[in-house]
Amino acid sequence: MLPNHQFIKAGLLDELRIHLAHVLLGDGTRLFDAKDADHIELECTRVIDSPGATHLTFRVVNRKTA
Repeated sequence: MLPNHQFIKAGLLDELRIHLAHVLLGDGTRLFDAKDADHIELECTRVIDSPGATHLTFRVVNRKTA
């Protein structure tokens, strides 16, 4: 499977939804590599906070290629 940033760069992703559970499990996993952060712009369109999770919705603003 392709990493998240490749889906965005290929124009296959218009919206990104993240469901963040309020549990610490160690170091975690990066959604995007730091080298790709300059090429992906996201706009937060919705945040829903609940006792067990935070639900985030982002719109992909641009898909600049390297």
